[in-house]
Amino acid sequence: MNGRRPPSVLVVEDDRVIAGSIGAHLRHAGMSVECVEDGDRALRKARFERPDVVVLDLMLPGLDGWQVLRELRADGTECPVVVVSARASEQDKVQVLKMGADDYVAKPFGMSELVARVEAVLRRSRITPQVGRQQKMSMPGLEIDPNLHRVLVDGADAGLTPLEFRLLQALTAETGRVLTRDQLRQRVWGLPQRKRDRSVDVCVRKLRSKIDLRSRTHIYIHTHPGVGYRFDPVQR
Repeated sequence: MNGRRPPSVLVVEDDRVIAGSIGAHLRHAGMSVECVEDGDRALRKARFERPDVVVLDLMLPGLDGWQVLRELRADGTECPVVVVSARASEQDKVQVLKMGADDYVAKPFGMSELVARVEAVLRRSRITPQVGRQQKMSMPGLEIDPNLHRVLVDGADAGLTPLEFRLLQALTAETGRVLTRDQLRQRVWGLPQRKRDRSVDVCVRKLRSKIDLRSRTHIYIHTHPGVGYRFDPVQR
């Protein structure tokens, strides 16, 4: 399987029709998309899952988009943010850009324009969408479909989150080889490993609960104490 993963986009939009349309067009352009409807969930996901880009509406229930952007930049989260809003005054645009947004698209907008804006910020951050279908990976008891972002364990959907799926892709891209926590942190989160940071270990534990513990025949993820983790299907 190709080790490259599609760029991940977090769409923060409380209008489900608009969110669905944005998601469909971004997926067609080769991106992985998750949609949330309120600012509180958006902030948690952006901090923990580290998407490659956030498409952020300003008028949201709970925390509004202004506050989400302010909090992300205050805690050092540097992922690109494309703001979409019906507030189209020059003052609003200037203020949002000064707060740390990477682009501003006024509603109503064409979906092709929004996709082009997202692709542009991805290029600036040196992440290129991978267009086209990727090959499935099949092995005893496990099937990984990168196009549907779905993993089947003994024929049943494992229900992985986007972050867990990216971690599994990083591990399977180097099947049989040990990857250090720092390597995984760089490849999945795009950030270096920090002291006392347990993000990799926590995500590996969740991934194991959905794959290794559900498989009747194999163990897939192995720990190398003091080093990191290795993906290798081993029969029980």
